[in-house]
Amino acid sequence: MARWAKPSRRGPRLTYGMAAVWSVVTILLGYAVLDVADAAPGPLTVRPLPPPAPTEYVAKRTLPPVPQPTLSTSVDAPLPALAGDTAAASAAGIEQALAPVRALPALRDSAIVVRDGQSGEVLLDQRGDELRIPASTTKLLSAAAIGRTFAPDATLRTVVRQGDTPEQVVLVAGGDSLLAPGRGDPQAVAGRAGLGDLADQVAAALKGSGTRRVTLYVDETYADGPTTAPTWASTFRSSGITGAVAMLGLSTQRAKGGAPGPADPVASVRAAFARQLEARGVDVTVAARGRAPGVPGSPMPSPSSAPSSAPSSAPASEGSQASATGSPDATGTATAAPTSGPGAVLGSVQSAPVREQLALALTDSDNALTEILARQAAYRSGAGTDFAAVGAWVVSQVAALGLDTTGVTLSDASGLSRENRVRASLLSDVLVLGYDGKHQVLRRALDGLPIGGLTGTLAGRFTGSDHDAAGRARAKTGTLTGANALAGSVVDDDGRLLVFVGMVAGVGTNDARAALDRLVAAIASCGCR
Repeated sequence: MARWAKPSRRGPRLTYGMAAVWSVVTILLGYAVLDVADAAPGPLTVRPLPPPAPTEYVAKRTLPPVPQPTLSTSVDAPLPALAGDTAAASAAGIEQALAPVRALPALRDSAIVVRDGQSGEVLLDQRGDELRIPASTTKLLSAAAIGRTFAPDATLRTVVRQGDTPEQVVLVAGGDSLLAPGRGDPQAVAGRAGLGDLADQVAAALKGSGTRRVTLYVDETYADGPTTAPTWASTFRSSGITGAVAMLGLSTQRAKGGAPGPADPVASVRAAFARQLEARGVDVTVAARGRAPGVPGSPMPSPSSAPSSAPSSAPASEGSQASATGSPDATGTATAAPTSGPGAVLGSVQSAPVREQLALALTDSDNALTEILARQAAYRSGAGTDFAAVGAWVVSQVAALGLDTTGVTLSDASGLSRENRVRASLLSDVLVLGYDGKHQVLRRALDGLPIGGLTGTLAGRFTGSDHDAAGRARAKTGTLTGANALAGSVVDDDGRLLVFVGMVAGVGTNDARAALDRLVAAIASCGCR
């Protein structure tokens, strides 16, 4: 009987072991090849190891994201010079180009004026002499009036003086509502002058005289007046549509839609300044509001003529600054402030030029800032400081420029009042006047008009089918319920500057804006010779 031999297990075990060994050897040889080729890290690698992948983490964003302009909101740079008279638009060309837009239902009850911005010629006048609610385009008239009062380089000064005794210090409200709470920024408009810089000067002066404990007063006699107008809706300040109108304020507390500023800006500045002094080793007691010791309203917050050119951080005790901040005599001429004793200037800081503040007010449609600048301009001219008086003063100053103001009435300087009545033709007059270059403050203010699709209140407009005006239309918006306006300038396709005003009544805000934007886009793209 045949016997089967029992197979040995050694052969298969050796075969499997050898396979495993060869697998390891193959892997090692492959790795060595990659190592030599610098394709993998190892002892044979020549190149340094690449840096590890960045680790994701949550960090505080220090700068807001800024979307890059698209082709539809950009223009070629640099812009060419404006075209000459051979490229001027004609009345017939404008009439033909704007006919489809003027037929829009939203413009059925509208006043429209188009003019050549370089010659002043009227190219289209559709009910331009009708008195209408101007809303915030009122600010154009206020800019013209303010420009008649302030010198081109005029600034506003915030001064601290000694009271009747060395232990009394008086913060004089001087019209600067854009004070930085700490250090000033010499490149900024809002925040050019700083309370921290002012506190440095005052603390140094006090310590130099051995004074360590003071009572802080505020002198509010300069251009004093009500903080809100009786013709404004009661919710305007609380909703942030406007801030309270006062002759002192912090740049960090400017009112914005949905973010109201303080009801009492002067009290906020006083408290911030007291904290600044205490941080510098001065013991401060805040006095109750009321008459401050010393001569009311002195020294003047800025000279009555050309302002001092000294930097805002220069010590106020210097003779040039002391004489530039004297109190007015009976003729309104500034007299020298004392350099020591009662009334001596302990510190002084200087704002950005008024013309730059005015440009900022137009860019942001800042109602409170416009009212603040207009009120002190009226005050310096000898007019009243309540809202109606300032509005009447604005009209008188526009008339003094040789413009027809018949029937025009203003109850404020910002345009929040629904009682204001202005003609589109007058707004176009102011624009043409501003672009002739002879009125420096007004010209600079017009440079601050929002740019279509890019800045201010026009940042979100002219970005759709009406993008032809994006980047080259500058205009002041005006928005009240049932009353919308747009007034400004645009360079058309022929390179000619055209001025436009559109005032729409009885239409919803969105429909009115869309129609006005189409109007300006048509003007920009027509080349209407």
